[in-house]
Amino acid sequence: MFAAANDPLGTKLVPSLARPGGNVTGLSSQAADLASKRVELLREVVPALRRLAIMSNPDYPAAVLEMGEAESAARTLGLDVVRLEIRRAPDIAPAFEALKGRAEALYVATDPILNSYQVRIVTLANLARLPIIANASEFVEAGGLMSYGPNYPDLFRRAADYVDKILRGAKSGDLPVEQPTKFDLVINLTAAKALGLAIPEPFLLRADEVIE
Repeated sequence: MFAAANDPLGTKLVPSLARPGGNVTGLSSQAADLASKRVELLREVVPALRRLAIMSNPDYPAAVLEMGEAESAARTLGLDVVRLEIRRAPDIAPAFEALKGRAEALYVATDPILNSYQVRIVTLANLARLPIIANASEFVEAGGLMSYGPNYPDLFRRAADYVDKILRGAKSGDLPVEQPTKFDLVINLTAAKALGLAIPEPFLLRADEVIE
């Protein structure tokens, strides 16, 4: 059972969300589906944005799908896109070095490796004066500009209900894969001020958490 799979259908973890079949089911974090929303939010906070860097792990299928969706959304908004491919931790610093002058903001795709090095990514992004958006609030707590994604504690609580059903005899393949119902927009005002960004009041009112 999975508690927060990034894209169980797109990565062929299950053949159907409604009837997954087999021995696996759970909850999806909709990483790829939320990519366009993240790009739109970033553009809203950085209205002069013209060049966007997208960081992802090309060896992680779900991240590849998310990167594709983010890139498509960016191009729809008229943005130029620079891809940063990170397969392992030593790739991070050289990627930022190669990025100098080529982007004005950074989108971080959902990926276990990137999530493990949040502080390093945020530190380098801030040094490069790149506003950052990611899927998890931990990036914002580490000093990044903002995040938008599912409420993971809620997903994990709902996953416990699935475990209970399975232990009571339900077949995994008969339980539909559920989508998130709660989403969090988190913004770091300290990071915004350091980047010289003035966050509109209506935007702040939409945020689920504002870090000062």
